[in-house]
Amino acid sequence: MLVIRALLSVLTLSAFASAAKFSNPLRKTDGSDPFIVYDTGYYYLLTTTWKDVQITRASTIEGLKTGEKKVVWRDSNKDRCCNVWAPEIAKIDGRWYLYYTAGQTTDLGFQRPFVLRGGASPWDTYAFHGRLSNEWGIDGSIARINDVNYFVWSCQAGGLQSLCIAKLEAPNRIGARTVLSQPTQSWEKAQGELPVNEGPVLLEHNGQYHVVYSASFCWTPSYALGLLTLRSGGNPLDARAWTKTGQPIFKSGNNNYGPGHNSSFFKSPDGKEDWNVFHATSNRDGACDGNRYTSVQKVNWNTNGTPNLGSPVPLNQQFDGPSGEPA
Repeated sequence: MLVIRALLSVLTLSAFASAAKFSNPLRKTDGSDPFIVYDTGYYYLLTTTWKDVQITRASTIEGLKTGEKKVVWRDSNKDRCCNVWAPEIAKIDGRWYLYYTAGQTTDLGFQRPFVLRGGASPWDTYAFHGRLSNEWGIDGSIARINDVNYFVWSCQAGGLQSLCIAKLEAPNRIGARTVLSQPTQSWEKAQGELPVNEGPVLLEHNGQYHVVYSASFCWTPSYALGLLTLRSGGNPLDARAWTKTGQPIFKSGNNNYGPGHNSSFFKSPDGKEDWNVFHATSNRDGACDGNRYTSVQKVNWNTNGTPNLGSPVPLNQQFDGPSGEPA
């Protein structure tokens, strides 16, 4: 009997290990601007579909490839009907809110950040809740720093596509903006293309706060991730309190080109690991359309507290999934 029990234990552990395996990509097409969060037994995945907002859920990372999917928002208002980009969700005071970018049919100069009001679960119904800026703005994200919520997004400042930050006064209202970063370094305006800072997202580790963002034009393989780090005790609304790296922290590799716009970092189910979710393309010339795919990989940490994202992992190779996934 003891032998049988031991054998069953081994088989159970083997099944758990097998269940935790996954391979990239998680979404082969329309995998742009991906966002993932884990909440009460499910991973929730959102990506840019261009026409609406969809959420996919599954109990494992591998399961997101075929997970349950539903459209949670589609709009007929001409000012926000189209070019729907970069959706993500955030839990504020026990309720989920969905932030996204949208505009008109053809003129991308009308892109604005909007928010939907949800319920106690990411899977609940959403309703329109407001516009956060009357000026051009994309890629909005909630950054919680020292128990205060801020809104970070890509804005226009001095003729450059930059990063801005503002205090989130309410889920659908922001305070005065501060220009956080501008694309002035050579790697932020590679190949003589448009200088770009976009896709900002917060990453916290052991009380240290970082904003990871995308730089360079998305139609090039030079599209990459940069890093801003908040000085200890610094005011998030003071641009001087943030330090920028002098080079990308994540760039093309292993036939993944233009890796970027990681709309989120997410925690493993047991809360012990940080994971990076990002998009890339197999087109060596770069791409900024629905051919981009969604991938994830584990974040490691440098001794100085900054993230070590490594290089994009090869597609279709098996890896261990996040710790704490159910068998």
